[in-house]
Amino acid sequence: MIKVGIVGNIGSGKSYVAKQFLCPVFDADTEVNKIYLKDKNCYKKIKKTLPKFIKSFPIKKNEIGKAILNNKKNLKKIIKIVHPLIRKEMNSFIKKNKKEKMVVLDIPLLLENNLAKKNYILVFVEAKEKDILKQIVKRKNYNSEIYKKLKSIQLPVEFKRKKSNFIIKNNFKSFYVKKSVKFIKNKILNK
Repeated sequence: MIKVGIVGNIGSGKSYVAKQFLCPVFDADTEVNKIYLKDKNCYKKIKKTLPKFIKSFPIKKNEIGKAILNNKKNLKKIIKIVHPLIRKEMNSFIKKNKKEKMVVLDIPLLLENNLAKKNYILVFVEAKEKDILKQIVKRKNYNSEIYKKLKSIQLPVEFKRKKSNFIIKNNFKSFYVKKSVKFIKNKILNK
């Protein structure tokens, strides 16, 4: 099985690119939302760690946001609790899809959390900062301070770019992205 990891800045279009591969996609953001909604053990750990912010189950994103805004260290505390759960879900996803030729891993902190193995093929999604900001401000619950704090824990774009096997320049025009993904997918499958 070929594992393709999608990397890039927040808001660069990683999730959109991941879907264009037309194969099973592990979407870490969706998994985090499920964990916040369903995992009582995670809730208990986060509540114990951040009792001032987490009020009740299920965990609410705005409470997580307030904790992050209050102190950048809180973001690291949350990641420390949630990250092992995401790793477990990712491993389960890979096992479940073991008969597939290719799977795509859409995990925002793939490199930061050392989830990418040597045999992963990395695709860097590159987009202009002004285009990214246009996309991000459209998001529900967008908060510029949280955005800055999340961005501050990410590895530099140049590092991600150098680590990647392929680069997709996302101009937020679906035709161009689909064409680029198709080209990359063919190249990967026909190695």
